[in-house]
Amino acid sequence: MKILFVGDVFGSAGRRIVTEHLPHMLETHGVDLLVINGENAAGGFGLTPAIANDLFDLGAHVITTGNHVWDKREIIEWMQSVPEDSDERPRRIVRPANYVAGTPGYGWYEGTLPNGQAYAVVNLQGRVFMGSSDDPFRTADAILAQLKTKVVLVDFHAEATSEKVAMGWYLDGRVTAVLGTHTHVPTADARVLPGGTAFQTDVGMSGPYDSVIGVEKDLVLHRFLTGMPAKFEAAKGDPRMAATLITCDGARGRATAVQTFLMGE
Repeated sequence: MKILFVGDVFGSAGRRIVTEHLPHMLETHGVDLLVINGENAAGGFGLTPAIANDLFDLGAHVITTGNHVWDKREIIEWMQSVPEDSDERPRRIVRPANYVAGTPGYGWYEGTLPNGQAYAVVNLQGRVFMGSSDDPFRTADAILAQLKTKVVLVDFHAEATSEKVAMGWYLDGRVTAVLGTHTHVPTADARVLPGGTAFQTDVGMSGPYDSVIGVEKDLVLHRFLTGMPAKFEAAKGDPRMAATLITCDGARGRATAVQTFLMGE
């Protein structure tokens, strides 16, 4: 089984480069399951129903998010428009599962591919430098106790490298993959851990690399040099798509190989 995970899609540049590369990636590598992190897809901050539909039209089975999931408020009503047991598109957008009880939406999705292969996608958010949320480690335990499938991909949206690495070791042998998102810089540590879990500290950003993690350079430099607030805008130059491809045993859920990609125009 082949799983392709596309790192944080950032703004129009990210959407454009993903649209350019995904069709041939899916065909060339025989991808069975496509997961896209889309929390920054709308102008660099948030996700709209229209953009979510565009990502689903590209072939996404599930869209993960993170701390910017509510930046475009129209996504909240859309995610709440279907029941928990639905397989419709709004249900296949997941937000961090360790948000406090009562938060709109759901933190994981369990589904079945057309070939009968079951899978699950779990979204978690770190706590170090990320604000208030429930314990992602114990939340992961609680979710795994409910899942029936062996193929489980975890998008761990976190700031601290140490917390991401710790989650990889914590879930090794219990999930198919733990892939970090949020920091927008692809790391060179993709590997299969001893228990059969594919791990990467951060998949990286699918967006403009002529930027400061997606934002126009001058705006960020002004903030650092003066300390004054400024409205950030998504950059557009040098778009690249960051993605990670996982090969796994669909019956046992164990990863056998992991490969990373960073593709420009």
